Amino acid sequence: MKKAAVIMGSDSDLPVVEKAVSQLKELGIPVEAHVMSAHRTPEESAEFARSARRNGFGVILAAAGKAAHLAGVLAAHTTLPVIGIPIRSGAMNGLDALLSTAQMPAGVPVAAVGIDEAQNAALLAARMLAIEDAALAEKLDERREAMRQAVLRKDADLRKRLGDV
Repeated sequence: MKKAAVIMGSDSDLPVVEKAVSQLKELGIPVEAHVMSAHRTPEESAEFARSARRNGFGVILAAAGKAAHLAGVLAAHTTLPVIGIPIRSGAMNGLDALLSTAQMPAGVPVAAVGIDEAQNAALLAARMLAIEDAALAEKLDERREAMRQAVLRKDADLRKRLGDV
């Protein structure tokens, strides 16, 4: 199975990013996490992205706040899918990070999830990896069915509580 890379622009992003790491591990996806900065370690970020495929990665998750250039810098140096996780911070409360992540120029695509939505980034990464991994696809199907059953139980409980209004 291909690995997932989780790159954060700052260690202060860890409380959000941990949700992605936990979700990937729960699904049995090997994950490697690093702190890299698009602005403070641009050469290291570019080299990581250039060598990611060769090093066994199948997808890169990139979490950053404010200007949030990390996902774009990584995407500029690889053809692997890059999923940006905008981090809530600064005066714009994460909107600046969301726009910086989502508004990429033609030819350098970055997928973007909602602000602080690291778990969704991990699930999107898992879906990408599951394209060629039937066992992972089955785990995702089982997870979706478990969510379905949970909603059906909540619906039944609500109708019972309210007297089937």
